[in-house]
Amino acid sequence: MRLVVDLNRCQGYAQCAFLAPDVFAMHGEEALLYNPHADETQRRAVLRAATACPVQAILVEDDFGDTPAGTDPGAGSGEGAGAGEGAGEGMPGAR
Repeated sequence: MRLVVDLNRCQGYAQCAFLAPDVFAMHGEEALLYNPHADETQRRAVLRAATACPVQAILVEDDFGDTPAGTDPGAGSGEGAGAGEGAGEGMPGAR
């Protein structure tokens, strides 16, 4: 499973961090850290987090590049860009 968060769209509501804390975390009040290659055991929590995102900034792809139902395929541009520079640092399994 591959995650992409549009960090230009993300507003820091942190719903993802509440629903999938092993994958998403807030660093300070605005910077989101996340593991772009979350473990399959986290799939259910990640899909819930993507669905709950108020601005639909989370894109979830399966191993074949397909977007599962319930996620916004237009939300995924800009991985690692903008205010979230360094996204994923400090998260287990992050690059």
